[in-house]
Amino acid sequence: MRQPETIERLYLDFDGFFASVEQAANRKLRGRPVGVVPYEGGGDRAMLIAVSREAKNAGITSLMSVGEALAKCCDLVTVPQKPDLYRRAHNALLSEIETIIPIDTAKSIDELTCVLAEDGRQHPEDLAWRVKTTIRDHVTPVITSTIGFAANRQLSKMACKAGKRSRGSYGDGMAVWHPKDMPAPLFKVGLDDIPGVGSRLAFRLKGMGIYTAEDLYNLQPKHMRKIWRSVVGERMWYALHGYDIQAPTSQRGMFGHGRVLPPESRTRTGAKDISRLLLTKAARRLRRESYYAGALSLWLSLREGSWFRQLPLPVVHDDQAILSALALLWQAFDSEHPERLSVFRIGVTLLELTPANERQLDFLLADDTRRKCWEAASVAVDALNAKYAGTVVSLGTWKPPKGGNVGGKISYTRVPTSEDFW
Repeated sequence: MRQPETIERLYLDFDGFFASVEQAANRKLRGRPVGVVPYEGGGDRAMLIAVSREAKNAGITSLMSVGEALAKCCDLVTVPQKPDLYRRAHNALLSEIETIIPIDTAKSIDELTCVLAEDGRQHPEDLAWRVKTTIRDHVTPVITSTIGFAANRQLSKMACKAGKRSRGSYGDGMAVWHPKDMPAPLFKVGLDDIPGVGSRLAFRLKGMGIYTAEDLYNLQPKHMRKIWRSVVGERMWYALHGYDIQAPTSQRGMFGHGRVLPPESRTRTGAKDISRLLLTKAARRLRRESYYAGALSLWLSLREGSWFRQLPLPVVHDDQAILSALALLWQAFDSEHPERLSVFRIGVTLLELTPANERQLDFLLADDTRRKCWEAASVAVDALNAKYAGTVVSLGTWKPPKGGNVGGKISYTRVPTSEDFW
């Protein structure tokens, strides 16, 4: 395994991305502390999913309630999320960055990594300046970024996070961790700020007498493998010690969507309608990427506890089969919970995936002829919706909730496509 002698990776993270995109799109928000909330009308109990640089500098953080944030900064302005706007901004920004340096991987909607050429390794400050200047001049000066340079992806991401706070304010920073200077910069990082550790694992590590990044660094590879209970821990050791270790190729394991329900949709009927929309959009993604599903799960967050149930599917991908299975799951829920209740959050997931060219029929279920008819119908519906770039045809009712964005949620690992917003 190779241990680079110079920096080889760039990691870029846009600062307060959702909030800064809102400021770029609306001049009235520029220079003001802005917080993005999941939907309009959540009140003081709504959670902030992103905040602007101005809000960060006032001590406000994401995942803080609006009430808490207003107590810190009474000038905070909240706006409901607009995932499609963020998707389009992401595409525009990446297009401009690629005029300067090829993008290796878009890690999420607001993070990306690049492999450095010789000039970038020799002059990282100049490269960072060119990237930031291109964004400022060709997209907007409102959306800023922090860039980290290091020997590998793990360390460059940590350098990027360390550069978030520079010159006494949040964002628009840069940090260069040269191999010759390591591991001193690493030892200044908090244990739970190391990507792949997090607060829960950090708590467990402290129970083992591992309190700092230096303590973790000084362990042996096999010891870290034992702590992580997998090869991931050993890979972490090599990454922290500056080796050129590449992340394994991820395999698609599921297609799903979740959503916090707006207050007016927290009834049984409202939750059922939104679950149908979410599952239909998951099934569309399933077909676009040429998979079949062998199981469906439904998860509901209730006032007291939660409810979960999984149902096997006969390796299908058409809307009729998948929505029929969803109806069975709701029947099971209704029989167990006939009382009046509120559903706060739902999640639907298609599991046990099979590539389309590897599908095997169930010998005990002779429905192939019927299934082909429904598959043809689903393909025809997909084609019509694609032609008009919207849901003009659906199987059953199509009642998007107030605020929309059903199935267009931006996760840590996936950037939505335009089709997710139809």
